[in-house]
Amino acid sequence: MDILIADDDPQTRHLLESMLTKWGYSVIVARDGNEAWDILNWQDPPFLAILDRKMPGLDGLTLCQRIRALHREEPIYILFLTGMTETEHIIEGLRGGADDYVTKPFFSEELQARLQVGVRMIQLQLTLQDRINALEEALAHIKRLQGLLPICSYCKRICDDQKFWQPIEVYITEHSDAEFSHGVCPECREKILKPEMEKLTRLRAKEPPDEE
Repeated sequence: MDILIADDDPQTRHLLESMLTKWGYSVIVARDGNEAWDILNWQDPPFLAILDRKMPGLDGLTLCQRIRALHREEPIYILFLTGMTETEHIIEGLRGGADDYVTKPFFSEELQARLQVGVRMIQLQLTLQDRINALEEALAHIKRLQGLLPICSYCKRICDDQKFWQPIEVYITEHSDAEFSHGVCPECREKILKPEMEKLTRLRAKEPPDEE
């Protein structure tokens, strides 16, 4: 996984790059906030960024706020790594959009563990986004079917993908979770069913009685 390191201190950048490379990450380095902003606007930006709070150009907090304002479909996991250890600074950073906060000097084991948490969060987000995309694609496919259904204007049968004409209730049942219960609406009762019942009654009245 690609990780962006944005820090104006050369020694910190070199240390982090060496550690993250050893842990199996692909590292992208930025020397200040402006350079980090350019990298995060790539077509395929890194999913995880380690930012210093104090940098030339864009500081870490402003950079974080700009990233969050983009409302990306696949958000970037942001970890602040800074010497600003006061509680109010930590709260400000987290409220500004950071996902995690590690203060300097730091333990390598702690940083590694927090990066692993970030990777798990990113993987969960990507899995969720894949499922959302699949659902949207399925819904779009259903809408296209509904918009292109060939239906007979006389018998109301529908032509399916195999060019077989079937009753509309059969087609809908096969392509959805809907079920049908048949009845007679008031209009059809008066116009169709009632005249048919009266006709049947008259026919029965004209039938000769059974001979014993």
